[in-house]
Amino acid sequence: MFRLPINEQGWGLFTRLVVNFRKSELGPTATYLFVSLIVLLIAFNALNIVNSYVGRDFMSALADRNADVFVRQAFLYVLVFAGSTLVAVLLRFCEERLGLLWRDFMTTEFVGLYVSPPTYYRMNDELIRQSGVEHPDQRIADDVKTFTTITLSFIIMVMNGVFTIVAFSGVLWMISPWLFGAALLYAAIGSYITIKVGGRLVDLNYKQLDKEAAFRSGLIHVRERAESIALLHHEGGIRPRLLRQFKDLVDNNRVIIGVNRNLGLFTTGYNYLIQIIPILLVAPLFMQGRVEFGVVTQSAMAFATLVAAFSLIVTQFQSLSSFAAVIQRLINLWYVIELAQTETMSGLDVREEDDEVVFQDLTLFSPSDKRVLVKDLSLTIPQGMRVLVTGEDAARDALFKATAGINDAGTGLVKRPPLDRILFLPERPYLPPGTLRQCLSTIHQAKKNSDSEILDALDALGIGDVVSRAGGLDVEHNWDTMLSAHEQRFVSFARIMLASPRFAVMANPARDLDTLTRTRIFKLLKDRGTTLITMGHLGKRERDDHAANYDGVLELGEGGEWHWHET
Repeated sequence: MFRLPINEQGWGLFTRLVVNFRKSELGPTATYLFVSLIVLLIAFNALNIVNSYVGRDFMSALADRNADVFVRQAFLYVLVFAGSTLVAVLLRFCEERLGLLWRDFMTTEFVGLYVSPPTYYRMNDELIRQSGVEHPDQRIADDVKTFTTITLSFIIMVMNGVFTIVAFSGVLWMISPWLFGAALLYAAIGSYITIKVGGRLVDLNYKQLDKEAAFRSGLIHVRERAESIALLHHEGGIRPRLLRQFKDLVDNNRVIIGVNRNLGLFTTGYNYLIQIIPILLVAPLFMQGRVEFGVVTQSAMAFATLVAAFSLIVTQFQSLSSFAAVIQRLINLWYVIELAQTETMSGLDVREEDDEVVFQDLTLFSPSDKRVLVKDLSLTIPQGMRVLVTGEDAARDALFKATAGINDAGTGLVKRPPLDRILFLPERPYLPPGTLRQCLSTIHQAKKNSDSEILDALDALGIGDVVSRAGGLDVEHNWDTMLSAHEQRFVSFARIMLASPRFAVMANPARDLDTLTRTRIFKLLKDRGTTLITMGHLGKRERDDHAANYDGVLELGEGGEWHWHET
């Protein structure tokens, strides 16, 4: 498993994140809320000190049967409780608002980094398999939320602990220096034993988060590929895999439960002893008449409060272990994102030119086994020439990706028009969730198409009824469930027609199309001035591509060999 030491690069990334947050547009509001938290924490601890003295006098008045003092102290007790309640509520409000702001900023940052090219693509390839940073979606959605929420809680705990130590150390010292020393020694011994007993939880929680994500990913796969699984009756293969993933997380969770049991045996007893130790130390002073009865209750409260401040590791170790795992996962994610965005040392150069697609001394390799797929390809495809690329599937796929600029496993030069003048159609069509109008436009398209242009393009392809079924052009849908794969392919053709790029590079576009339909679609695209480069199959069957439909054929063979001939 890939590990990035938190105490090295990790802290640098974390510090940069905090600095960027402070400098962002959310920074002023966040700063105001953080200052408010500090003020409220000071007020809360001040009220606790006042509460300890009021409680001391309240109990002493009760022991002395002094009704007037008792009523007066009871009234003060109520006022202190009311003030503490108000401060505690405001403290929680500021903490939640600041946590929401921080999550907003962090999620925006991570989504921006993840979705920027080529990060999301490279992280789903060899890079992610080598690093072990799996399920980035779960890390961005869940781990960021956990991180922001728990970070603020721990920051508040630590600051509250510091204020508590400053405030109540004097109280305990004035009651008895031995009581103060006992609090320090008790907290130190408890922290050491807790770390020894529960130290394994960090790694176990890290693994648990990954195993939970793997199981959820398997369930999502079933939902997204339900039709394919049902048609192939592949339930028998899916079920064992899901149950195996679930068994893995159960086994790991069982170990976590065992460690938590051992840790709980110690921490529970540790917390119980806190209640009796100060009484055992102060009771002799009361019996000797050296302190009032209220001092006994005051010492118990002050001791418990001070020990709790010193014992954050003991009382919060289970949460800290989960939190440490979340921090490690986010740091690893950020590090791998930066790794994915780093330019590789590939010898493949992609340049943009307007009027032609050029491959010059192009050699492409398989990213998995470094096998040569295309060797020393030199070819110029001018605008207006219809080209069929056929041959080995892996070689065609590599050339398709190299032309699109997402394959850097190779050497040589690729020249192609800018992305607003060339479109790529993958073999499996992609329609993003949204409106039909959005699906029919491209990111780089300068001119927006009118409703009539859109309807004419859909009618020309024979899918005009899609608009009425979708409820109009501006109704959002998940198109994977709304349209069949065949209809999604036709919508992708309509997108090319409406954009009218100079070039369209298509991977097996004629799949499942008869000759007449394919000829009609290609003619519609050609009439709009689009040059077609098709990755397909050359054959004699009806649904195969035929050389007569193209101006040139590029055949890619084994070992990287290639052959070009014009028809």
